[in-house]
Amino acid sequence: MLICPQCKFENPNSNKFCQNCGTSLTHKVCPECSTDDVPVNALRCQNCGTECGTVFWAIIAKEKSGEALGIDGDEGDKGVEAVEADEGAISSSSPLSPSSQIALGSYLDPQERYQLLDSLPAQTETATMTDVGARVLDCQPYQISPIEVILASQQSDLVTPSVEASGIPRLAKLYIALQSQGQRGIPPIHDAWQQGDIQVVIIEDRSDWQHLLDLWQEETTSSLKILHWCYQMTQLWALLEPVNCRQSLLDLSNLRLDEDQTLALQRLYVESSNSQPATESPEDAQAQTSAIPEQPLTIQALGRVWQALFRQSQRTQFGSVVQMLGDLDVGKIHTIAQLRSRLEEISVELEALGTATLPPIKEKNTAVPTIPQSDEPEDIISKTDDMPTVVLAMQLSSLEDAGRTDVGRQRHHNEDYFGIETKIHKLELPKSRVLEAHGLYILCDGMGGHAGGEIASELAVNTLRQYFQEHWIANQLPTEDSIREAVYLANEAIYKLNQQDARSGVGRMGTTLVMLLIQDTQAAVAHVGDSRLYRLTRKRGLEQVTVDHEVGQREITRGVEASIAYARPDAYQLTQALGPRDENSINPDVGFFEINEDTLLLLASDGLSDNDLLETHWQTHLEPLLSSGVNLERGVTDLIDFANQHNGHDNITGILIRAKVRPNLES
Repeated sequence: MLICPQCKFENPNSNKFCQNCGTSLTHKVCPECSTDDVPVNALRCQNCGTECGTVFWAIIAKEKSGEALGIDGDEGDKGVEAVEADEGAISSSSPLSPSSQIALGSYLDPQERYQLLDSLPAQTETATMTDVGARVLDCQPYQISPIEVILASQQSDLVTPSVEASGIPRLAKLYIALQSQGQRGIPPIHDAWQQGDIQVVIIEDRSDWQHLLDLWQEETTSSLKILHWCYQMTQLWALLEPVNCRQSLLDLSNLRLDEDQTLALQRLYVESSNSQPATESPEDAQAQTSAIPEQPLTIQALGRVWQALFRQSQRTQFGSVVQMLGDLDVGKIHTIAQLRSRLEEISVELEALGTATLPPIKEKNTAVPTIPQSDEPEDIISKTDDMPTVVLAMQLSSLEDAGRTDVGRQRHHNEDYFGIETKIHKLELPKSRVLEAHGLYILCDGMGGHAGGEIASELAVNTLRQYFQEHWIANQLPTEDSIREAVYLANEAIYKLNQQDARSGVGRMGTTLVMLLIQDTQAAVAHVGDSRLYRLTRKRGLEQVTVDHEVGQREITRGVEASIAYARPDAYQLTQALGPRDENSINPDVGFFEINEDTLLLLASDGLSDNDLLETHWQTHLEPLLSSGVNLERGVTDLIDFANQHNGHDNITGILIRAKVRPNLES
C-alpha cells in the first residue's frame, strides 16, 4: 500500500493520487525551489539540483557465522517466507546473489526499490568482511515496509501473521528493540530482509552527521561538554551491553552528533567473540579510528575510546581525567556506577576551580540494575528503563515561532485572532554563547457573530500585549498575580464594550484565551475557554497542557464518567469566556513549567483541535517539526491545511513555538 505523505491515508499501489486528499503519489515538491513535479524516485530536483530524494543507509551483512551477526543457529532463516510474501520472492538472479555485480546504480532488492548511491567493493574483496554499508535511494518512498507494519502493530498490540516478528533477521531485531525505547542515539530502522547468507538492514542515513572527534578538538568546546559526552557514552554502554552491541561505541568514526550536539551512533556493530583487538602504532595514530580493546569487553574499553579521542584531537587532558583514565586502565574502576561517580567528582572539581558556570553533574539514582541475559532483545531493553540519568542545568539555544489563522471552509468571516511578540538577546564570544529570550504568544477565538467575535478577540490580544509591554520586567517571568491581572483587564475591556453597546444574551461578544509566556527556559500559561496549549517532546510525546472550560469537562471533574458527561447536549458549551460578564465570573487557569528538553509548543483554537485531530496525527504532523531543519512557517501552513481537510467547520488558528535547549556547559 502507498501511504500519503500529506494525510497518511492508505492507498492501493496503483493510485497516482491520494484518494482521500488528492496529493500526488508520483511527484513531490522541491523544498528549495518549490518545483512541484519532482518524481518521488529522483535523487535531485531537475530544476535546481537540490538533493531531495529519500535516502537511507544500507547495511549488507554477510553471514559468515550465526555468532558473527548475533544470530543463533538458523534463527536468521526462521519465518523468512513471511517477509518474502511482502518483499517479493528472492531468486538466484537477485541483485545480492553471488553471481551478480553490486555496482553504483544497482538495486539491492528484486523490486528495485533501494538503489545504491555509493560503490561497493567487489564480492571477491568482501569475502573476509562481515558487512559493508552504503547510501541508498528509496525509489518507492510512499510504499510501507514490513518493518514499519511491525512497529505500527506493536504500538496497537496487533501483529499480523504475514509480518510476524519471527520473519525478521536477528540483526534487524536489535534495531527494532532499541528503537522501541525512544533512544535517539540509535538509528531507527526502516526495512530489512534476508537472502540466503546475506541480510540487508535499511536504517536512517547519518553519514553526513558531524563526527564527535571534530567537535571534541575545537578549542571552544568546554571541558564540561566533553564530560557530558563521556556520560552519554556510559548511558549508551548500559543500553548496548545486554544486546552485545558495545562494539558500536568503540569506532570513533561511528560516534556522531545530532543537530543538538547530542551523542549518536551511525549504526550498530554486533560483538564477535572471535574478533581480534585492534592495535595502533605511533606512526599511523592519526589515521587509526578504532579503539577496540581486548575481549571480552569491559568498561576499560570506554577509557581507551576517550584516550583515543584526546590523542587524535591533540587536546590536552586535565589532571582529574588523566587520573580517571589511569584508574580505568589498571582496573580500579569496575562498574558503570563507579565511572559515573568519578565523572560527577570531576564536574564538582571544575566548578570549584571556577572553570565552569553550571551545577555539577548529578544523578537521580546511582544504582545500576543488574540486567540478566535474555533470548529476545525486546525483553532485555525493557529492563533498562530505570537506568540513572544525568541532570544538568539547561540553557536556551534557539527559540523560533510561526502563526497562522484561516477562516475555514464553512464560515464567512474569521473571529480568531492571535499575537506573537518575541525579543531575543544573543551574546556570542569565542568561548561562550548566551541566548536570552522572552516570548509572548496569545490566541483568542471570538464569539458573538460578525462585528462581535472578531472585535472581542482582537481587543483581548491588544490589551494583553500592551499590559506586558509595560509590566514585563526584563529577564524575569511575570508572576501569577501579574498574569491574572492582565487577563482581568482584557475581560474588563470587552465587558465595558458590551455594556456600552447595550448588548445582551447571545448578542454579547466574548472570546476564549490561551496565552503562553516564555522567559529563557521558564514558561507560564494562562487560559480561559476551550482554546488549548499542547506540548510535544521526544521523551513524553504529545501532552495537552490546558483543560477546557466547558460543561462536559466540568462534569468530569465532579466525578461523572466521561461518556456520560459528553452525552449531554450542552457538553461543549463554555463555562468561562472573556467579556460576556464581569471579572467575578471568570477564574483563569495559570500554570508554570520548565523547558528542560527540546520542545514544540502549539496554541490551537478548537477549529484545529476538534475531533482529536492532533492527538491522532501528532506523530506525522507535529513530531517532525521538532527538528531544526524543518521550516516552522511551512509547518503551521501544512497544519492549517490538514485541519481544513478533516475539520474545516470553524475558524482555524495555530501558533507553533520551537524551543531548543542544551546543557549549560559554557566555560
